[in-house]
Amino acid sequence: MTAPIWQKNSAATIDKTIMNYMAGEDIVLDNELIQYDIQASKAHVKGLAQTSIISSVEADQLCLHLDELQNEFDNGTFKLTDQFEDCHSAIEFYLVEKLGEAGKKVHTGRSRNDQILVATRLYLKDVLKQAAEYTKNAAQACLEQAEATQSIPMPGYTHMQRAVPSSCGMWFASFAESMVDNLMSLSSYLKVIDCNPLGTAAGYGVNLPLDRQLTAETLDFSRLQLNPIYAQNSRGKFELGVLFCLSQCLLDIRRYCWDLSLFSTQEFDFVNLPDQMTTGSSIMPNKRNPDLVELMRGGYATVQAAIVELQSILSLPSGYQRDLQLTKGPLLRGVNKSLQTLQLFIGLVSGTQFKKDKLCAAIDAPMYATDLAIELSAQGVPFRDAYKQVADRFDELTERTPEQSIQQRTSTGACANLMLETLQNRLNSLEI
Repeated sequence: MTAPIWQKNSAATIDKTIMNYMAGEDIVLDNELIQYDIQASKAHVKGLAQTSIISSVEADQLCLHLDELQNEFDNGTFKLTDQFEDCHSAIEFYLVEKLGEAGKKVHTGRSRNDQILVATRLYLKDVLKQAAEYTKNAAQACLEQAEATQSIPMPGYTHMQRAVPSSCGMWFASFAESMVDNLMSLSSYLKVIDCNPLGTAAGYGVNLPLDRQLTAETLDFSRLQLNPIYAQNSRGKFELGVLFCLSQCLLDIRRYCWDLSLFSTQEFDFVNLPDQMTTGSSIMPNKRNPDLVELMRGGYATVQAAIVELQSILSLPSGYQRDLQLTKGPLLRGVNKSLQTLQLFIGLVSGTQFKKDKLCAAIDAPMYATDLAIELSAQGVPFRDAYKQVADRFDELTERTPEQSIQQRTSTGACANLMLETLQNRLNSLEI
């Protein structure tokens, strides 16, 4: 490892075991953050030049080599290895190697504390935008399926027991509406985290006239995060908020996948899954297994575990503590699992095909009992009396059909009145 950027005495001996422990996973994890650190470093350099803390010539040289570093990282010429403590030290090492004394000026007025804050903040903004795009596409896929299947009956369940006739359209519409709500949460939280922490240094500001508004505009932040102590205290807090929004998406996906896991069993046999979304058994030639669905169902656990790990780490006083370094691993694991699952969910929704004959065959006469009780109530019979009467009249229900039942269900949001246009308008009105 190169000498740490914080080392004061080059002759001092640094225990390698201790250094490796303190560096942790950073050099691996920072592969996902270095591009944002480079982007923020360029903005910081321009701010330094704007206030004449460094010369415009030095700023141009620094930005030029930061662009070169990004290109070398992208094409694999420059790699983050255990030569470095983290991406911050790697960037500074690269600039000093290229520019000598001028390279050392990149850290003027900046701490690794606000450096990782701004890099992570930029990363989280991109994460929320990507998640919002996937969620919007998932909601659209659910709406299209709801439109196409609204006349296909299916059993509705409560307590895992057959209850009343429902429809495939209503089932898909339920997930469409949940994804619209999830999109609202993602978009709203993007506004919460859209604030620039760069320039708060180690949590107490610096005695330099840093143009923080300029760096905010350069990095496309909508506002400044003003208080330096709060900037440090928001590390982990904002990450938790992002993970919570993502977890709501995966919570709904888990339920969708749970339903498919049941519906695709031979006992239900309600649904066909695309062949590319199932696998064979390693020993049983007769098997096709919904492995992808099961793994997507389990994706929520990864995000929930990340949330719990972050919550445990954040039992801290105000200001920066080195424990905060440990928030990076769970954050990236939770984010990556969420984005992968959301992306796959779109195709899973589009590829879900229900078997109408099997669904209708699972709807029997007693499932129309609620319809009859409500009909009697509409004729003036007190509902509790109607309820008792119907319990002895199941034989009168045998002539009814699933199609009739769902066509008569006209209350707002029900099978014959799914309000798909309203959901589509809600979706279209949301900005990413």
